[in-house]
Amino acid sequence: MVMSDRAAPELSLALCRQGFWRLLPISLFVAVFGAAFGLAAVQAGLPGHEILLMSATVFAGTAQFAALEMWGTEVPVLPLLATTFAINARMLLMGATLYPWMSRLPPGQRYASLVVLSDANWAMNLNDLQSGRNTLGALVGGGFALWLTWLTGTLAGMVFGSAISDPRALGVDMVMGCFMLSMVLAGRRTSRTVLAWVVGGLAAYAAYRWLPENSHVLVGALAGGLVGALWLEDKP
Repeated sequence: MVMSDRAAPELSLALCRQGFWRLLPISLFVAVFGAAFGLAAVQAGLPGHEILLMSATVFAGTAQFAALEMWGTEVPVLPLLATTFAINARMLLMGATLYPWMSRLPPGQRYASLVVLSDANWAMNLNDLQSGRNTLGALVGGGFALWLTWLTGTLAGMVFGSAISDPRALGVDMVMGCFMLSMVLAGRRTSRTVLAWVVGGLAAYAAYRWLPENSHVLVGALAGGLVGALWLEDKP
């Protein structure tokens, strides 16, 4: 389908409600990481209202944990900005994959829908769009489910976090990775997409082994995206 002929995705309260309930099961695992962050933030000396405000407005777990590593009496603003930008730069590529559909929306709806963009709801919604389900219910409703459970988990961690201080001991850190892999396997597979995932995965692994911490996220995304940029699909 040519982009100019593509209809704008549907977005309604009913579709958002469906997306909310679809993403809620995976969102419950996000709450565990939110609890770990709440506990870590308390131990770092942040006041309760600032912890909740950070989770509510930033809504980026890895970047928030990275910020805690730099927190102190004097916060290095420029290194903090550079670190969080590098960690979250994948959002630029994630947004680019949604552009062919979301470009058909009015700017207000387009950018408001991306406020709750995260890995899980992006993967599920992109899979929907590629499968012919032209809606943004999983993106918006699912994103709200992720945001709400992240915030709830943060609050729980501030109060009860000592009981789940190490989510990796329970294997919870593997849940999101398994979910993302299932979205890849369920999505539309072509030689182009398979090569992009393989190159991105190998690049991310190499960066994880030999480059600074968290750089594997950006390196893997850029490597996979470069394959897609150089290998253009023929439009029917």
